[in-house]
Amino acid sequence: MGAAKGVPAAEVGALIQAALREAGLRALDVAELATVDSKADETGITKAAELLGVPLRTYPAALLAGVEVPNPSGAPLGAVGTPSVAEAAALAGGGELLVPKRKSRPAGGGPARATCAVARRAAGSDGARNRPARQESTGREIDMISTVTVDIRIPTGNSGPHGDAPGLRTRSEGAQ
Repeated sequence: MGAAKGVPAAEVGALIQAALREAGLRALDVAELATVDSKADETGITKAAELLGVPLRTYPAALLAGVEVPNPSGAPLGAVGTPSVAEAAALAGGGELLVPKRKSRPAGGGPARATCAVARRAAGSDGARNRPARQESTGREIDMISTVTVDIRIPTGNSGPHGDAPGLRTRSEGAQ
């Protein structure tokens, strides 16, 4: 997952929820979030992973640059050194792209500050190692999501209490 410096968790969370809805999935179906190494400490991303109750996996830009993706872009290439973060991070461990890169829609308008892609990985693949496989109620394998920065702006959007992302709940709160 990646984002512009200071992107609010609310914007990241809304994007994640929209991408999951498009894939016919729920927050509980997410196995991990993934991003480029340089975005590992971005608060909007780390808060989203925390709210989802999943680990944040990071990859070096050089590795992501070698992953073939359907929608490469000059924006992340100039910003972090790879033509794709969202799709490349989602596909870095193998798998099938379910939702190609989608851009966030900040509250109040303005340019997108995050992108998200959803991929499915088989249990036991790189993204699923060292933890028990989780499955949806339909028996499908679990998916991971990824976001990346596409623009840098100071956040002005709405967020939930304590800056959290609306619609995301921790597992202890019954995420759906």
